[in-house]
Order: sequence, then structure tokens, then C-alpha cells
Amino acid sequence: MDEPLQIKNKLLLVHWGGQALISLYISVLSGLVLGLQYNPAEPFYATATIQLVVPFGSFWRSLHYYSSQIFFLLLLVHLIIVIWENKVPFTRSAWLRLSAAAPVSLLLLFTGYILRDDATGDAAGAIAENTLRSIPLFGKPLNKLLVDVGAAGVQKIYLHHITGLMLLGGFCLWPHLKRYGALWRNHVALILLILAAAIFLQAPLEQERFGLLHIAGPWFFIGMQELFRYLPTFWAGVFVPTILVGPLLFLPAQGRARRYCLIMMTAWIVGCVILTCLRFCLH
Repeated sequence: MDEPLQIKNKLLLVHWGGQALISLYISVLSGLVLGLQYNPAEPFYATATIQLVVPFGSFWRSLHYYSSQIFFLLLLVHLIIVIWENKVPFTRSAWLRLSAAAPVSLLLLFTGYILRDDATGDAAGAIAENTLRSIPLFGKPLNKLLVDVGAAGVQKIYLHHITGLMLLGGFCLWPHLKRYGALWRNHVALILLILAAAIFLQAPLEQERFGLLHIAGPWFFIGMQELFRYLPTFWAGVFVPTILVGPLLFLPAQGRARRYCLIMMTAWIVGCVILTCLRFCLH
């Protein structure tokens, strides 16, 4: 057997989808625990209180943080494997629905950072608001509906995080969840890894630092953050992400158009990695 084929088979033997699902379960359960203690009217104070005062609050917050990060990474790997194999004959509507789970999950992660309301969260909220406002004609109404951190704080972000995005994510994944399940006993190693991370690695919480010239965004946003240095807000924050999300959502099943879409998506990812490395080198 050829070596590339052996590597491919080893990758496919890993139950990436099941591991992603277990991580999602842990994320949702720990999020429910945190939601009982979180107050969107005083987001940073509420987060710090959970971290420092609430019994086992630091553990639950870290559990939610790391399980959410791992879920997103495993979801991406699972999606890449599905695209690589290209064996399941999805209908156009089914693929559109399932692949939309990736950007929805990214938005859930991003809004989670904003809800911290620390230095990184505050910067993330400002970027989100300015990006929406840059959209011609519809930008200001969309910002008022979805973000509006300048006027409403994190209230609307919180509402969308726990209801709108969660329901949308459930809608995207529900057909898949009905067809495929995951048993906890089959993913003990992953569960122990997430628990160990929650116990030994405290989730980040940054104090506001006046006069600070650089705040690094979430790891998945650093490449985009660097792009804002070179392009106007609309092009960096709206047009460039569309170059990735558009081909993903409407990825053809076969033919030359599929190859072009995959080349475009690969080039986008490589460019994002280069920008991320550039960001680390410059700062």
C-alpha cells in the first residue's frame, strides 16, 4: 500500500466526528453551569467572580473554554476528512446545512471571547462592531441588531451566544446527530485530556491595560487581525472571509469547479497561516 494511502487510512480510523460531539457535549454542559453565575450587565466582574470566588468556578470556566476550543478544532478536522474522502452523497441543502456548522461554531467561539469583557474581549467586540458597520447600506442596522457593544454592552452578544447561535448550530447539526451518535465510554482519553486541561490550565482572563498598543486576538483570529493593518475594514473583515466561507458552503460534489474551490480554500488557509506567523514575528 502506498504511504499516502496508509496515512489517509490512519486518519480516517480516528472517530473525529464522535470526538467533536463529545467535546460539544462537555462544552454545552459546562456552559449551562457558567450561565447560572454569569451576569451580562457586569460581564468582566461576573467573569472574575466565577474565576476567583465561585466554588470550582475556575474549573468550570476552564472546562468550558478548553472543551469549546477542542470541539472547534475537531470539527474542522472532521470537515476536512469528509471533504477529502468525498464519499457521502450529500444533497445541496444537506451540505449547505452541515457545512454552515463550521462558521456558526467560529462565531460561538468569537462571541465567547467578547463575553469575557477583558482586554481581548473588549477588542474583539470593537472589531465586530466596526466590521458590521463597514457593510454598505445594511451595516448599521445589522450592528444594532447583532452586536451594538458601544450602546448595549454585551447584552445582545450574550443573547445571541446562548440562544440564536446555539439554535442555529443545533439546526445545522441535527440531521447529523440523529444519524450518528457518540458514546462517552469510547472517548475516555479525550475526556481525560479535557479534564486535565481544565484542572491544570486556567482559562485566560486579562485585566484592562491602559496604554497598551497591541492586544493579540483569539488564536483563530490572529491572521485576520493582521489583515486589518493592510486593508480597509470591509475588505479585511467581510470580503476576505467570504472567499473561504462561500466556496465551503457551495462546494460542488465533483468536477473542475470543485477543484477550483478547494484550491481557493487552501490558498486562503495558507495565507491566513502566513499572516499569523507574520503577526507573531512583528510583535
